[in-house]
Amino acid sequence: MEWFDRGKTVILRLTDLGIALLALGIILQLLFGNATPFLGNDIAANIMTFIKGLGGQGLVGLVAIAVVLYILNRK
Repeated sequence: MEWFDRGKTVILRLTDLGIALLALGIILQLLFGNATPFLGNDIAANIMTFIKGLGGQGLVGLVAIAVVLYILNRK
């Protein structure tokens, strides 16, 4: 069971890192616009496309949004 707990800890830390990098990317895009060389894409537009796609899926989209919110608020 110890390996399961260790794996869960690794996944949680990677998720936290991903959320922090996403927030950093959004802040850099707000400060410098789409000209930020290492971001590569329009992060804000990608997030909006993702949310619109979930909204168009009906019940499945609502469940996916609930899962994302659970992950973000699990502290």
